[in-house]
Amino acid sequence: MRAVRCEAHGAPETLVLRDLPDLTARPGQVVVDIHAAALNFPDVLTVADRYQVSTPVPFTPGSEFAGVVREVGDGVTDWSPGDRVMGTRAVGAFAEQIAAAPADLRVVPEGLDLVHAAVFQVTYSTAYHSLVTAGGLRVGEWVVVLGASGGVGSATVDIAHRLGARVLAAASDPRRLELAVRLGADASIDYATEDLKGRIKEITDGGSDLVVDPVGGAYAEQALRAIRWGGRFVSVGFAAGDVPRIPLNLVLLKNVTVRGMELRSWSQQMPEAFAAADAELARLVAEGMRPEVSRTRPLTETAKALADVARRKALGKTVIDVRG
Repeated sequence: MRAVRCEAHGAPETLVLRDLPDLTARPGQVVVDIHAAALNFPDVLTVADRYQVSTPVPFTPGSEFAGVVREVGDGVTDWSPGDRVMGTRAVGAFAEQIAAAPADLRVVPEGLDLVHAAVFQVTYSTAYHSLVTAGGLRVGEWVVVLGASGGVGSATVDIAHRLGARVLAAASDPRRLELAVRLGADASIDYATEDLKGRIKEITDGGSDLVVDPVGGAYAEQALRAIRWGGRFVSVGFAAGDVPRIPLNLVLLKNVTVRGMELRSWSQQMPEAFAAADAELARLVAEGMRPEVSRTRPLTETAKALADVARRKALGKTVIDVRG
């Protein structure tokens, strides 16, 4: 099988394509023939050895995939060869095959092809839990989404709109904001040229009810200052590269609830909430919800595609078409 390999931590451009032996399912494992794999910002951090958990080299990066079960090991009863699955693992997805634990996999919702399924689980689960499980979203509330054109940001706009929220999308240029509006944003802010805090208060008539922030950096505090009394702020990640230092006096004076949402640890600690979210997301897919896939690229261009993610050039989600 072909696999993209990280043989030394560094920039995405250092990744190389190698031929490796085909995988065999060990007891308790499922081997999946990968058809498509999604690019996510944590993949950039993992390759650079800047993620929360360090991965020793050499390894195959990639954390999100969709494909067809090839083989199951002894003791596996949940899956069978031929099942269409989508899955997440810390690494291993930028390859033609992956060995996963049964719990790493989910059934592809009816109506999703494997390209769209590859980008669905991480971004849409993160978005849903940020809005609902952590954010306590209610119909009619104003939700500010920072980085609204990225993978998690665009999914958050999409779900918030479908759940009856009023969505204010913030991103860095008009082209990115066009995507957010197409997904259902009621208003938008170009925070490269506009005053984020002032415009949020102006558009929402006094302040937002909820902020979902996958970006971090300088915009986090501005968005926090524009939350109305008793609002909520959910931190999802730091795509801008800088971890913001939030003045706690703002949290105290505004009675703001600040929460973090990290998908891997939440899935382990809150299995019932994740089962409920999977059911709700499947319902939304049945009603027509689809991830925004802006581009597909072959496995040979994985390093270039991941470099675009690192430089925040990607709009929506890019998918590696492993079989293409």
